Amino acid sequence: MNSRCIPALVACHGAAEWRKQITMAGAAALLFLMSSSADPARCEGSPGEPDELNSVDRVARDYFEGWYAADPERMARALHPDMLKRYVDALPGGRQVVHSATRDLMIEMTRMGGGAKVSPEERKIAVQVLEVSGDIAVARASSSEYLEYLSLAKCNGKWVIVNILWRFQSSGPHPR
Repeated sequence: MNSRCIPALVACHGAAEWRKQITMAGAAALLFLMSSSADPARCEGSPGEPDELNSVDRVARDYFEGWYAADPERMARALHPDMLKRYVDALPGGRQVVHSATRDLMIEMTRMGGGAKVSPEERKIAVQVLEVSGDIAVARASSSEYLEYLSLAKCNGKWVIVNILWRFQSSGPHPR
């Protein structure tokens, strides 16, 4: 696990044990706390600064538009090396499971075509930066297919996505 933007807590207790212990709700909150522990020398800008808002918006668009354009370079530059994308799935019988995708998997899926089969007119991509506070931010990205909440951190002077929680826009059948 890359330790540039994580606190000593995770390093001391081990990432595998730490991941096993936290809940989905706690994961998002903990990611924000962790990213705010980054070296202050690498975390510039003040909350709501127009340049910061534009930078966060650009990263969210690189991620979402990169998926639909099947552009793995654009996807790669938007994602932190330790990024996790999560989806809560309801199985037959009511049981729920959490699926995760890594940065490498997202880049490979993008390289294999991503969302390129969806025409630009059908995509309906929208990005809203919900908040920027120092070196952390939250954005909402949506399309005709997906709704995603992005947790971002400014690491080494660059905004990157560290966590994504998403769902399909409709409740109909979806490819797995």
